[in-house]
Amino acid sequence: MLKRGSTIGILGGGQLGRMMATSAAQLGYRVIGYAPDGDNVMGDVAEDFVTAAWDDEAALAAFAARCDVVTWEFENVPVATARGIAGPAIFPDPKALETAQDRLDEKRFIEELGGRPAAYAKVDSSYDLIAAADRLGAPGILKTRRDGYDGKGQWRIANGREAEALNVPETPCIYEAFVEFEAEFSVILVRSQDGETRFWDSTRNEHRGGILAASHFPAGEPIAAQIAEARELARKVADALNYVGVLTLEFFATHEGPIFNEMAPRVHNSGHWTIEGAATSQFENHIRAVAGLPLGDTRTTAAQIEMRNILGSDIENAHSALGDARLHLHDYGKAEASEGRKMGHATLITHDAGL
Repeated sequence: MLKRGSTIGILGGGQLGRMMATSAAQLGYRVIGYAPDGDNVMGDVAEDFVTAAWDDEAALAAFAARCDVVTWEFENVPVATARGIAGPAIFPDPKALETAQDRLDEKRFIEELGGRPAAYAKVDSSYDLIAAADRLGAPGILKTRRDGYDGKGQWRIANGREAEALNVPETPCIYEAFVEFEAEFSVILVRSQDGETRFWDSTRNEHRGGILAASHFPAGEPIAAQIAEARELARKVADALNYVGVLTLEFFATHEGPIFNEMAPRVHNSGHWTIEGAATSQFENHIRAVAGLPLGDTRTTAAQIEMRNILGSDIENAHSALGDARLHLHDYGKAEASEGRKMGHATLITHDAGL
């Protein structure tokens, strides 16, 4: 168990780290962040922030020497950086990063555990893409195997003609067949160092342009009928990785049951509602897990919840909505409000279902 006043190091500097650092301070811990130069908003709430390249061995060693335990808030932290932490323990195990950072490896890993991803094919050339679209059908989506998120690094393929015309990027890719789904949802769990696992309720997730727009609770049908099966897969994933902390798996709810989409080895956008809507938030429970503390209660404490992302310039008018006493605003403090950028989120909590 990490002693009061100990230091938690966080790799990454974004809003997830910002909210994790706030929870850590609440529990009596200090936080130091580490990330390359950028709009590292976690630095506003951390005790200190180290700005250095991911491969700066000297800076990384000096950072690690100041920490009692290390975690991350960003799934694209290089595996070599995470494995390069020497001295303090790092949670989760970097194997989780390694698995999630390659979409092909991730899907094969899920299949080994009995999960069902969308039909897929490895794509390294235009020929591969044409063959994949012919075999798996179109429409489909071509994705880079690494680094894409929030709709980046993705190309929708409507038909074989588009597959033939697309200039395939010179990076390993994967083609995924289109999934006819009724809804999207995520399973978010927290696993302690001794293997105790707890789940938050799942929300119905609404995406626009590849970016999460909103999460709704209760999730309703058909999601409710598929949560148990999805949770079982998530538990298998966490156990196989000997995972410590918060882990998220995203699913499509279909007529055939839950289809795995992707996993995120970190706290997740679709779990932001837990700050006001659950007995213990995903951020606090992640800190509890990596610090070796008992896990907090994950039960939902409201009848209805809606979490909406605030994108781009919409942040400029976000405070005007605070006239609604049910609304909780989180401004991430980012300097540049570019189009589609997550600038904050707002959660609407309704305790009486009749309202």
